[in-house]
Amino acid sequence: MPLSDPAPRQLLHRRDIQLRGYHRADGLFDIEAHLTDTKDTPFEHDTHGPVPGGTPIHDMWLRLTVGENMVIVAAEAVSDHTPYAICPTAAPNFAALAGLKIGPGFNRAVAERVGGTHGCTHLREVLGQMATVVYQTLYPFRAEKERAEAARRVAAGEAPPRKVPALVGSCIAYAPDSPVTLKRWPWLKDAAAE
Repeated sequence: MPLSDPAPRQLLHRRDIQLRGYHRADGLFDIEAHLTDTKDTPFEHDTHGPVPGGTPIHDMWLRLTVGENMVIVAAEAVSDHTPYAICPTAAPNFAALAGLKIGPGFNRAVAERVGGTHGCTHLREVLGQMATVVYQTLYPFRAEKERAEAARRVAAGEAPPRKVPALVGSCIAYAPDSPVTLKRWPWLKDAAAE
């Protein structure tokens, strides 16, 4: 269902972000982002002079290669179009993201490595969205391991894990008493009753 009809208006700026998650033949995962900014009308730029409508102001790429453990193995950035000639010199600095684990504290660690004058605001901003795509891309692999471990525990007569998964409480679907949560982690119902 689309949004309600808007008031009459004119499109001035367009930011398109494409995010893709890939499973590589070597078992690693590539998460790629492509960000473009365009103005729909011509405008005057400080260093470029007149810029025709539809000309990219930003056209940037970022790839994170991650393992199933959510650790970044490699990072690569490229800036094809930028507002200033110096902007592309920040791209190589994003290789410093290698070794970071995607999870709690990720944004802080990113800021330490490529924050401020070491990086690019636009590439940094897209990293948070890429982290979400890492979770979405790896979900089937991680969920299957979780199910296999639960089945192994049941078969061995062991108790289920008692640590509440990080997803619980993160949204309405994963509320502690949600049918989604209780179907995926039925032992949580028993743990709450104890």
